[in-house]
Amino acid sequence: MTRYPRDMRGYGANAPHPAWPNDAKIAVQFVLNYEEGGENCILHGDKASEAFLSDIPGAAQWPGQRHWNMESIYEYGARAGFWRLHRLFTGADIPLTIYGVATALARSPEQVQAMKDAEWEIASHGLKWVEHKDMPEEEERASIAEAIRLHTEVVGTPPRGWYTGRCSANTVRLVAETGDFDYISDTYDDDLPYWLEVGDRDQLIIPYTLEANDMRFATAPGWVTGEHFGQYLTDAFDALYAEGEAGAPKMMTIGLHCRLVGRPGKVAALKRFIDHIQSHEGVWCPRRVEIAEHWASQHPHQRRARPSQMDRATFVAAYGSIFEHSPWIAERAFDLELGPAHDCAAGVHNALCRMFRTATEEERLGVLTAHPDLAGKLAAAGRLTAESTSEQASAGLNLLTDAERETFTALNTAYVEKHGFPFIIAVRDHDKASIMAAFQRRIDNDRATEFAEACKQVERIAQFRLMDLLP
Repeated sequence: MTRYPRDMRGYGANAPHPAWPNDAKIAVQFVLNYEEGGENCILHGDKASEAFLSDIPGAAQWPGQRHWNMESIYEYGARAGFWRLHRLFTGADIPLTIYGVATALARSPEQVQAMKDAEWEIASHGLKWVEHKDMPEEEERASIAEAIRLHTEVVGTPPRGWYTGRCSANTVRLVAETGDFDYISDTYDDDLPYWLEVGDRDQLIIPYTLEANDMRFATAPGWVTGEHFGQYLTDAFDALYAEGEAGAPKMMTIGLHCRLVGRPGKVAALKRFIDHIQSHEGVWCPRRVEIAEHWASQHPHQRRARPSQMDRATFVAAYGSIFEHSPWIAERAFDLELGPAHDCAAGVHNALCRMFRTATEEERLGVLTAHPDLAGKLAAAGRLTAESTSEQASAGLNLLTDAERETFTALNTAYVEKHGFPFIIAVRDHDKASIMAAFQRRIDNDRATEFAEACKQVERIAQFRLMDLLP
């Protein structure tokens, strides 16, 4: 079997209402990345200088050398940018979440004390601000453990949130496996928190952002002026705020860096954006850990059986009867490339229908002939499947008058004689009268037209059955 690990479904069309505190229409969360002193530098034991997220156009690493200009740009973030942002946010009474690189925090005791005095959350941003994509799994696991140890030593308390940023495909799993974190933010895939099952661990994910992020002052395509950045933030906020007013509140995250938006020409736009959100009612500006606490309290995770994680026998037992007396369809569907997107009614339905549609005409005819006559002898004798019994009863076909039963019997007989399979209709789309009208209309179709229509109705019946079982 082939299983696809990426989740392309998420909450689907029906995201949960977050129930933010005080019925807030939006949660706006500011993150300040503190990386200065944790970046690539041969003074830190690295092989080359830093080349990422600076004001040096086209910067490249210098192997074996210090890059004095790059170092001084990072130093600006610690020496000046941090304090400018500290004054802005403490003055606005908005608490921050710090993504703190452990080695950077260790080299900035005064800034750490200011973070703590302001009661900002200090989450972990890893041990060093370096690339992890090529890091062997055991080395990355050891780096995570050392980041937690050093962070706890420097800050005085262990981190409750984690964001690596320059992560590997293993990062989220390795961090979750520690069991130490209220949330992980190494994803960008939703407007709301969600739960991720990692082995026995139910790990809360609070997605981060790379678009409402001042990093785009240093990347292409990016912001040219602070006004561009500020206008983007305002547009994003206004759109999400309108969704909240319409009854679907979301979360907005803004990512900041001391050495980027901490510059005078950029911070002014951030100040205007803060003024803008503070002019609105129903805006909650929490630390990230408060979002985690709220979500865990209001939306605790509940595990359920997931089709993409079932073994073959369980999958066929669960879905082998969706297409009437035709378990071979579920057998074949199990071998498709299933994934989290198939852990719902629409997903399993699509997989089963693919196998039905690609079956031979003889096999599909077998599915059609497996269906009982509507209100026929099997129904009268109580020999229908549980699904068929319920479906026919929902349209009142179990309560026919003698005259109605005679009419159905006559139509069934004539229909089968003409087409070679019973009349099939998704009765949950109809009532008794509309079923009778469809029966009388369709009996005159040619066989090819009616075969196609019957197959369509079989798929519709399967859809209803799966909706009874899955979200």
